Amino acid sequence: MINSIHHIAIICSDYEKSKAFYTDVLGLKVIRETYREERQSYKLDLELNGQYVIELFSFPDSPKRISRPEATGLRHLAFEVDNLEETLADLRTKNVAAEPVRVDELTNKSFTFIFDPDNLPIELYEK
Repeated sequence: MINSIHHIAIICSDYEKSKAFYTDVLGLKVIRETYREERQSYKLDLELNGQYVIELFSFPDSPKRISRPEATGLRHLAFEVDNLEETLADLRTKNVAAEPVRVDELTNKSFTFIFDPDNLPIELYEK
């Protein structure tokens, strides 16, 4: 049986830019960073609040991800935040733009989207 989500794998086009975004901007912590010479690839394991959540990979010449129009497959990554306005104010100081805040008509919770350096949509959903 399935217990929980173990991690989410993301392939980036610019490793240093994406590493800085996920660690410096979003605040995830590095568990382990590995360079695999035979694959010319980095693998960065990241945690959030002590839980392993993201494997960030770099590969030479990876094709671009289709983001718009929305394509079949994984749509986005979502993070829960305590206070959306405070989170957005902090992200603005780090030059991260967000879409206008919306309200989920089913839950009445506020949410918005930001984008990582490869334009991967990241939802911020208020607790």
